[in-house]
Amino acid sequence: MDGHFVPNLTIGPVVIDAVNKAATKPLDIHLMVENNSFFVDLFAEFEPEYISFHIEEEKHPHRLIQKIRSLGIKPAIVLNPNTPPESVEYLLQDLDMVLLMSVNPGFGGQKFIPNVIKKAKNLKQMINQINPNCLIEVDGGVSDKNINELKEAGVDIVVAGSYVFKNDKKSAIDSLKG
Repeated sequence: MDGHFVPNLTIGPVVIDAVNKAATKPLDIHLMVENNSFFVDLFAEFEPEYISFHIEEEKHPHRLIQKIRSLGIKPAIVLNPNTPPESVEYLLQDLDMVLLMSVNPGFGGQKFIPNVIKKAKNLKQMINQINPNCLIEVDGGVSDKNINELKEAGVDIVVAGSYVFKNDKKSAIDSLKG
């Protein structure tokens, strides 16, 4: 988060470097920034598995997808809650993942926006026709209350920060794996 695309700031390269050295899982870097290309260059050295960027901010998404892939990183696109899945239809063949925001990006602890379930189902239909290997990730307000609906809608990966960190971590994670 750069304080421009969203009204908040978050971790930069120094913290990412420390996390990368301690992590046992691959990095999934979600950019909520203006000037995506600059940040792709900045974070590529950490060799994340994915770099995702918001379609709403990128003027040349296909060019950026190609750049990310040329760096040996899997490209992903993020859709804000009000952005329709059709906005990535012509990019799906080149993506490894689509991240659906189920809250307005920028702050943790927000309430899940239920319309994302329908959006995930629509996106899954498109993915099945165009690029069945493309994953769907959902971020925001994910909990034990909506995880089953998300799975049924075809979601492959969830981000559940507040739910996990505001509860007993092991119990919360186990309830999402169900």
